[in-house]
This record gives sequence, structure tokens and C-alpha cells, in this order.
Amino acid sequence: MKNKKILIVTECFYPEEFKINDVALSWKDKGYDVDVLTLAPTYPLGKVFPGYKNGFFRKDEYQGVNIFRVHAVTGYRDSTVKKTFKYINFMIFGSIVAIFIGRRYDYVFGFNLGSLTDMLPAVVIRKLYKKPTMFWVQDVWPDSVYAYGFKKTKMLSTLLDAFVKFMHHNITAVAISSKGFESKLEPYIKKGLKFNYAPNWADDLDMDMSPVILSKTQKVHFTFAGNIGKVQNLENIIDAFLLLSDECQKKAQLNIVGDGSNLVNLKKISNDSPNIIFHGKQKREDMAKFYKASDFLIVSLIDKPIFSVTVPAKTQTYIAAKKPILAIINGDVADIVNDNNLGICADPSNEGLIKEAFEKCINMPENEKSKFIINNTKLLETTFNKDSIINNLTSQLVGYND
Repeated sequence: MKNKKILIVTECFYPEEFKINDVALSWKDKGYDVDVLTLAPTYPLGKVFPGYKNGFFRKDEYQGVNIFRVHAVTGYRDSTVKKTFKYINFMIFGSIVAIFIGRRYDYVFGFNLGSLTDMLPAVVIRKLYKKPTMFWVQDVWPDSVYAYGFKKTKMLSTLLDAFVKFMHHNITAVAISSKGFESKLEPYIKKGLKFNYAPNWADDLDMDMSPVILSKTQKVHFTFAGNIGKVQNLENIIDAFLLLSDECQKKAQLNIVGDGSNLVNLKKISNDSPNIIFHGKQKREDMAKFYKASDFLIVSLIDKPIFSVTVPAKTQTYIAAKKPILAIINGDVADIVNDNNLGICADPSNEGLIKEAFEKCINMPENEKSKFIINNTKLLETTFNKDSIINNLTSQLVGYND
């Protein structure tokens, strides 16, 4: 009996570091033949990774998973025009490839990481070959389009609404990584399609590693790790940290680990503070060293409605690190932190309240921190369990019958 074949459609895949890599390998281990349709790897710097070529169509392989790569737009990090072309690029070239390879698959799984246009190759296969097709939604259109700076005109709104409705009327199952996505997507999905909650799980971390030395003297260490863009709200965080009294600043250190389009600007506004340290992008396998050396881990997004229903993947990673969380964000993430007593929350738009949150963390007794750690462990074993989430996704994908 032949193995069932799954095609994953995704903007990003290995060596880019996203949960879909683990999904692909898990399905391979379960006995499925897994292929991936994606772009040449460029995230987050907008440059093709060393060792890869940006051809119009290339094949490679990752631990038994076959990968079909199409040309990627580069230089999008600092250009809205190129970012727009990036959205269109995979929609066109990915769909062309999908026409030729789509017939061979039993199931199609779209990892909707950002732009919904990237899911068109999956819908093309659904329309042409009637294959069961599922989206795992990580970001919500059309709301996120406006959140990233595109002006909401009547024409754009009409076009986007029609496109989003078309896409979600041509799938057989949908999973959402945040419960708040349901209300945003409800107007666009076809009747009878049910939302399946499948959050991003916590990464496996080797917390037995020796911690990195973040400072020569003992301090309360706050660490932000991840992409450094405008939406991460790090300007307000740095400004609030600089509002702390000299005494508090001497007791604390703000560590920013990562790279992205807003890094140069953040270094300017940090004003060469000796207590704000930029560590650059680090290898994924080394991040546990930074988490272990930290007292609080920061998750943050700017205060816009779309981000109130967004749960950055670092949230679950911080839970896996079993460290108190400083959530400078509203909405679903704040609810997770507050409802499960995982740390401290602050309004992302209010520098005064962010400053107060820093002060509370700096002066927090150890027994209070330990309660947050215990609660992280409980949540890690239940809601954010990797195997349970992947099994859930699998059953939703393969359980559909036309």
C-alpha cells in the first residue's frame, strides 16, 4: 500500500526556523510522503541564505522531505514596494508550480504565516484537483494588511474582502493559532466550516546548558528575543527602561537578541546606555543559554487591534524556558499570562505603565517569581504540548471526505 502524500505550501521552510519544519518531519515519521512548496530562504534579513541559489525553480531535500523552491524577492526588509512584490511573487510562481505537481497529492496543507496571497497555490490545487486543503492561520487578513501601514481605501478594502472570502471558501478545514482569530475570520469563511484551535507549541529547549554571561555584576536581566521590526514595539520598551531611576537602571539590564529592519533605529534611541545591550542574531540552538541567564523574558507588539488577537510564537518558547514573562502587549497574550499567572503585563502604548512593570519586576521577591515558573510548567504539559497539537492538525487535514 502506497503512503499518502501531503504537500505543504508555505512562504518559509528550513533553514528558516518555523513550526512548519517540525510538522513536516512529524508527518514523515508517521508514514506520510511529505513535499514542500516554498520560496528560496530569505527570512528575516531579506537576503538569500548562504549555500542556496535564488533560481526560478529549484529542488532540494531536508531529512527526507522533498522541497520545491521558487524565486524569492530580496531586499524587502527596507522597501514597501519590494515587500508588496514579495506577496505577489509566490502567489504567481508558486501557483504555476502547483498546477504541474498538485495532482499527485492526497492532501494539501497551507501554513499561512503572513500574507494570505502565499496560500493561493494551495487553493489552485483545491480548485483544479479537488484535494482536501487546510490552512493553519498564523496571521489574519485583511486586518494585518492595514496594521502594517497600507491605507484602508474603499477600493483596497473591497478587493481584499473579496480575495479573503474567495480563499476561505475554497478550503476544507481551518486551524487558528490564536482564539481571537475566530471573530476576525468569521465573516469570510464558508458556512459549515468550523474553526480548530491549534496554538503554536513551545520549542524544545535544552535548559541544562550553561547560561551565557550577560553582565559582570549581578543584575535583573530582561531579555527580548526575535525579529526586530516596528511592530515589536521596542521603541516604547527602551524609552520606558530609560525612564527608570539611576538606582533601578543599575540593578537591571535590557538584553535585545535578534536582528531586523528596526535595529539601527533602536541602537540610536538607546543612547549608548550601558544597561541596554544588543546581542545580535544568535543560533537557535544557543538561545536556551540566553533564556537561562534571564530573569524575565519580554513579549511585545504595538497597540493595534489586529495584534490583540496575535500570539507571537516566542510566547510559547518563553513558557518552555520556564521563566517569568513580561508581556507588554494587549489581548490574547495578556489573557494567557494573566489567566495562568505567568508573569506581569503592561499596556504597550503607555511608557509610564511599562516603566512601572519594570520596577515591579526589579523589586520582585524570589518566591513570587517561583510561582510563575511552576505555572509555566503546568501549561507546557497541557495547552502547548507539541505532539497533541500536531496530532490535532493531522486529524483535521486527513479527516475530510468530499
